[in-house]
Amino acid sequence: MTKGENGTPVEILLVEDNPGDVRLTQEALREAKVRNNLHIVRDGEEALKFLYRKDGFSDAPRPDIILLDLNLPKKNGQEVLAEIKADPSLRRIPVVILTTSKAEEDILKSYDLHANCYVTKPVDFEQFIRVIKSIQEFWLTVVKLPE
Repeated sequence: MTKGENGTPVEILLVEDNPGDVRLTQEALREAKVRNNLHIVRDGEEALKFLYRKDGFSDAPRPDIILLDLNLPKKNGQEVLAEIKADPSLRRIPVVILTTSKAEEDILKSYDLHANCYVTKPVDFEQFIRVIKSIQEFWLTVVKLPE
């Protein structure tokens, strides 16, 4: 049984500065009907404050999975990913890169920094919903997450 199936909500951290993508992600997660708590931060610095429980995030839960955009203000997604994967207390949290970039350089660098997977956001609404559902199905139902 995976987390979420036994009534324990899955803690998802969405690091996304685009309000439209935030709304689409919220809608897709709601449609998938997996019990989850979605936490949203708008830039890379805020993501690290959330993860380290600093500056207004002292009660933040440890995320079970992180959905991380690459193009973020203040600190970009790859900088955030590098910090997460360099920290022994955070590195086991699965990080899904969810970005508009299709650049091979971004894909290679993200995997070099130990991203768990790299997904390009589709521009079509229905496809975006399908991608979010696929991520949720795989990472929150099929995969056994670390406790």
